[in-house]
Amino acid sequence: MKTITSAICLALATLAAGCSLQPVYQRPAAPVAAGYPAGPAYAAPGSAASAATPPAAVDIDWRDFLRDARLQRLVEIALANNRDLRVAALNVEKVQAQYRVQRASLVPQLDAGADLAASRKPASVSSSGKTTYAHDYSANLGVSWELDFFGRIRSLSDAALQQYFASGYARQAARIALISQVADQYLTLLADDEQLQVTKDTLDAARQTYGIMKLQFDTGTLSELDLRLSQTTLEQAQISYSAQLRTRAQAENALVLLIGQNLPADLPPAATLEQQSLLSDIPAGLPSDLLRQRPDILQAESALRAENANIGAARAAFFPTISLTGSAGSMSSTLGGLFAPGSGAWSFAPSVSLPIFSGGANQANLDAARVQKSIAVAQYEKAIQAAFKEVADGLAARGTYDDQLAAQQRFASAQQRRLELAQLMYDNGADSYLNVLTAHTDLYNARQSLITARLGRLTNLVDLYRALGGGWHAQQMQYAQEQP
Repeated sequence: MKTITSAICLALATLAAGCSLQPVYQRPAAPVAAGYPAGPAYAAPGSAASAATPPAAVDIDWRDFLRDARLQRLVEIALANNRDLRVAALNVEKVQAQYRVQRASLVPQLDAGADLAASRKPASVSSSGKTTYAHDYSANLGVSWELDFFGRIRSLSDAALQQYFASGYARQAARIALISQVADQYLTLLADDEQLQVTKDTLDAARQTYGIMKLQFDTGTLSELDLRLSQTTLEQAQISYSAQLRTRAQAENALVLLIGQNLPADLPPAATLEQQSLLSDIPAGLPSDLLRQRPDILQAESALRAENANIGAARAAFFPTISLTGSAGSMSSTLGGLFAPGSGAWSFAPSVSLPIFSGGANQANLDAARVQKSIAVAQYEKAIQAAFKEVADGLAARGTYDDQLAAQQRFASAQQRRLELAQLMYDNGADSYLNVLTAHTDLYNARQSLITARLGRLTNLVDLYRALGGGWHAQQMQYAQEQP
């Protein structure tokens, strides 16, 4: 008898596990072109004489990409202290626990209990005419199990598993984003320092020039117009210096927030923007590579798979729910006889629930699940399109920044020479001080623009590295390939 019962249970379990009403998942086609844009703006970097193919971004560790020792230390601190990244890691643990809760519904639930029932019947209502007392003791082991014939529980479990995967990919996306944010903010701080130094040099020079011209004005050898022109240069430099001093302090505050603590005093020396060495020849590959190289896209696909599984659960709600409930134990009117021979008791209560009329609730739930999947498809496609745009923008910037920087450097050198000539002509009385003032202003703007262009080139390389999936290796994502 026990063998037959075990065989029946095994058959039921096999049938329950083998039936699913989930739609067959098919990855949507990528809604982008098969290749990245081409044209003058997308010139490939690197020397044609080099036959070696550079590694893809996903195969380049962030330490190999960000070679500044000071920056590497800051990234390490951020990865250990950043609160957003910590929340992302805790979300993975939370969703993992939720998956285990849902998965537990697939197996029989076992519980134990003990009961005491005591009653007193007064003589006035007792058939014996005497007050009677009764005590009932029981101890039992109960089993309940919903047979998942139509895959409702399995579908919910699959959805929870995909949500767990999505949370893991979200954590990796947050990690990559943090690395690039720290790098961008660090480079911005370097640019602020350099711009502040240019402004300070300009302010010192303007203050010195104004002092000399004030003496000349006091001795009557200089017109007030030239003095006031010199004063405008001084005041304008002071305005810029104060504004840039504030910007620099705020940039440092933003970096402190990212790393989660104050800047350590023992950081390695900082390198200038011009000394930064970032890999600029990372191959772009194909847009289809982004589907497996960017965790944010993998996150969106896992969310889509979860919604696909939820459709299976909504479909299963149209079919009967079969539950098995049973208990076995002992009962006795005395505590001492609870486990005596002959006190055994058992119960078995299978139940079947078939939905007949629910006011259209089941159909509405199915419709909602299908709409939710359509939303997930759109979000998945949008993630691909956004990634494609980020890479295309990065390639366009990489293909044009070198030429811009070279021209910007030549422009600044020309402005420097122009100032020297204007000053020489003014000193010889061949030109007005207005031309000197204009040359000063143009040189200052040219130097500031050169620093801004250097910053733009470097931050673009960092962002392109992130957009191509850099900083994350698939083998590090162990929990994305196996159940928790």
